[in-house]
Amino acid sequence: MEAPPPPPPPEEPPAPNALNKDLPSFLRLPNIAKDATPVRVGVILPLTSSNPATRALAQSMLKAAQLALFDGGNANMVLMVDDEGNGGIPAAAAANRLLAQGAEVIVGPLFGPSVSAVAPVARDKGVPVLAFSTEKSVAGKGAYLISFLPENEVNRVVAYAAAKGHKDFAALVPRTAYGELAADAMKTAVNAAGGRMVEVDQFTPTPAGALEPAGKIAKSGADAVLIAQGGPVLKTIAPTMNASPNSSARIQLLGTGLWDDDSLAREAALEGGWYAAPEPNADAGFTARYRATFGAAPANIASLAYDAVALVALLSPGDAYHRFTKAALMDANGFTGVSGTFRFRADGTSERGLAVLEMGRDGPKVVDPAPKTFQQHRGS
Repeated sequence: MEAPPPPPPPEEPPAPNALNKDLPSFLRLPNIAKDATPVRVGVILPLTSSNPATRALAQSMLKAAQLALFDGGNANMVLMVDDEGNGGIPAAAAANRLLAQGAEVIVGPLFGPSVSAVAPVARDKGVPVLAFSTEKSVAGKGAYLISFLPENEVNRVVAYAAAKGHKDFAALVPRTAYGELAADAMKTAVNAAGGRMVEVDQFTPTPAGALEPAGKIAKSGADAVLIAQGGPVLKTIAPTMNASPNSSARIQLLGTGLWDDDSLAREAALEGGWYAAPEPNADAGFTARYRATFGAAPANIASLAYDAVALVALLSPGDAYHRFTKAALMDANGFTGVSGTFRFRADGTSERGLAVLEMGRDGPKVVDPAPKTFQQHRGS
């Protein structure tokens, strides 16, 4: 029997300095009718980062946001773009400039310290922030993380493994911030699934640094092991998991979204392993439109910027300065994004509808499809 959807969150009282009406000082484009209040969307990205790769990512995300604006079809929507630089304090200054132009919602920034700097500035004006950071600690109080969070992937694959009869779990995680997030998520997910956490080991994320911890985990007695790693290091770890003569049964390997990598698709040691990710080619339509428009493929997480602006467009028909309320953003049914369904939790993090895929000789295949709505997939 399905659990009923959670009640809508109570609305918070408006901020004392909240933006609540259109002002002459706010940005207005000539093509917008005088009697219409524009949907002013502030976008904050690291456009002048000192890291060339980050600058390229920011440009791709900006293009994806522009594509969503076009696809949204609201002629009264305006993107106002500003720069978070290398993150942190400059992002707060960007937020202040955008709010002075009348931004009703802020899309971005990318980095956790930038979200921490922007959120209180926006909250003072009652303006929500749809950010791209994966740092769970910066979510909440008006900051919503629309990013891909490792917790979602771990929860999904552990729940699936438990449903298939696995009870004793272990985790092998890199000694990084990502690894710590994955380990914490693993403990929570195993407990929620009624399983037993046998062991958690960390490793230096190099092929040599991973071998000893991997050997230890292989002898732990766990029947399912999460490896929160991808790339060449994963290729080194995987063969050790079922190589021990002390292993009486094959260990079920579990992975995160880092396994969703073409270079790992036919890795023999990973055959039979499960990981959670969006449905294969779920973003094919977005990728094709982006390529046709800009002449190149989008960056890996550019779809997040598209989803954020598409969500703004979806909610934009509401009353000006009351369109992007907590209740609207936290619709229990969620929203359909480029890579599948998603919704926001009460703590400002996001939950995503993910598929479970199994590694095979012909590449990964879906063994448990992603949910189309959250109400059909509660408890999984």
